[in-house]
Amino acid sequence: MDIVDPRIEAYTASLHTRYDEPVLLEMEREAEEVGFPIVGRNVGVTLFALAASVGARRVFELGSGFGYSAYWFAKAVGVDGEIHLTDGDAANERKAADYLARAGAWDRVTYHVGDALTSFAAVEGEFDVVYDDIDKDGYPDAWRAARDRVRLGGMYICDNTLWYGRVPGDGEPPDDVTDAIREHNAMAADDERYVTTILPIRDGVLVALRVA
Repeated sequence: MDIVDPRIEAYTASLHTRYDEPVLLEMEREAEEVGFPIVGRNVGVTLFALAASVGARRVFELGSGFGYSAYWFAKAVGVDGEIHLTDGDAANERKAADYLARAGAWDRVTYHVGDALTSFAAVEGEFDVVYDDIDKDGYPDAWRAARDRVRLGGMYICDNTLWYGRVPGDGEPPDDVTDAIREHNAMAADDERYVTTILPIRDGVLVALRVA
């Protein structure tokens, strides 16, 4: 099911045309042509706004593909920022290097090829933003790994947390992926160190602001 009326999605995307740049349009074209699951323009601008709102300078992405979401985080962190990307496919690293270099952002990127949570554990310190977009059955482990490493005043952000309308239940047959997303959402919502909400854009973006 559509979380948001497609007419609303199209309208809000039309408000973001000032961000049209050749490399961004090329990334969006490739995603459409090959069916690669990028977050899209509406969520991209949201990531930019969220990261900028907490003054983010250090971002870790769990699951990065060819760098579409990193394009938006790069706008937020600026030239002195630091973004860590992860993906199991070295071909995506090569694509990200090309796209983000042409966007003037590759100099602030470290790309880790391999398991996202293993890479996360190998990088020390806290982050202003941890962004989660790995395989959905890994969401609970991603939250457990990230929740203590977001700095006070920082954010944990996670995509696909409404899972095309499956997570409310309503008689849907149980499946491991949906159950994992429900578990993830509940853990984030119940953690009193965070103020957590789900933005019902595209497929649901969970935003958890660390306040304690």
